[in-house]
Amino acid sequence: MIGVWRRLFGHAERDRLAPLYRAVVAEARRPAWYRDGRVPDTLDGRFDMVAAILSLVLLRLETDGDSARAPSAYLTELFVDDMDGQLRQRGIGDIVVGKHIGRMMGALGGRLGALREAFAGGDLDDVIQRNIYRGMISGSAALAEVRNGLLDLRNRLAAAPTESLIEGEWPE
Repeated sequence: MIGVWRRLFGHAERDRLAPLYRAVVAEARRPAWYRDGRVPDTLDGRFDMVAAILSLVLLRLETDGDSARAPSAYLTELFVDDMDGQLRQRGIGDIVVGKHIGRMMGALGGRLGALREAFAGGDLDDVIQRNIYRGMISGSAALAEVRNGLLDLRNRLAAAPTESLIEGEWPE
């Protein structure tokens, strides 16, 4: 019986985070990333932006410690569900979809670690070159645009109350 209650309330808590996940995706789809930042407007480029923005949100929630552990997990589950749906829309079948999701989760984890390290004094430009431009030459103006955009978003997320974020109120 307890398992049934957890599933019911777990879904309610997870569903509560759907507006935040939609805001992450909307931010990642902003044309400025692709136009001014010259992020490749491809499936990979769009994935890279969703992963980068989601990583910033997860890092922000991480600052709240244990109280944000469940929301972070549910937000990550929404990401997995979205990626699963995207893969299936593109005709990826059950047999290999799990492998693709595993690689995507590895990529998300890699971005989390790389951004955490960059914000602790590492090289954010290098992280952007590797994880958003995938080693392609982006140009200094485009790189600066993405760097400044990510730093601005990080600052806005840091200033936003956790409850507001969880409710899907995107910081302007």
